[in-house]
Amino acid sequence: MRFLAIDPGEKNIGLALSDPTGTIASPLMVLKHSSRSEDAAAILDIAQKNEVQQIIVGQALDEDGQPSFEGRKAARLAGAIRARTSLPVILWDESESTQTARAAQIHMETPRRKRRGHLDELAAVVILQTYLDQLNKPSNETDKNSN
Repeated sequence: MRFLAIDPGEKNIGLALSDPTGTIASPLMVLKHSSRSEDAAAILDIAQKNEVQQIIVGQALDEDGQPSFEGRKAARLAGAIRARTSLPVILWDESESTQTARAAQIHMETPRRKRRGHLDELAAVVILQTYLDQLNKPSNETDKNSN
C-alpha cells in the first residue's frame, strides 16, 4: 500500500511518498502554495500518478493537543482533498517535524549552505515515517504502549 504525506505550509507544501510496501518514506517534491482548491487538485493529481491509496496530512497541535491556527488550515486542506476523492485522508500530528528534519540534516553532516531554505519535503518524510512506524508496529508493542 502506497502512502502520500503532506506538510502544508504558508508558502510551500512538502510531499513525501512511501515505498510500495508502506514501510519507508522518501521525499517527493515541494509544491508552491496557491489556493486550497488548486493545492488539493495538484495533490490528487500527484497521488493518482503515484498510485497512492492513502493520504496523510500533517496537522500542528498546541500543547493541549488541539489544532493550532496552522493545524486548522491543514484540516481545511484535508477537507478540500476529501471533497475531491474517495481515498482515505488522515490528519496526523506533525509536531516538531521541521525541527526533526533539521536535526537529521545536521546529524547527516549536511553542509550549512545546503541546509538553507525550506525543509518542507523532509518534514513530510518525518510525518509519513512516524505514521508508517505506528501503523506497522506489532500489535503486542501497541498494547504495551497503551498501559
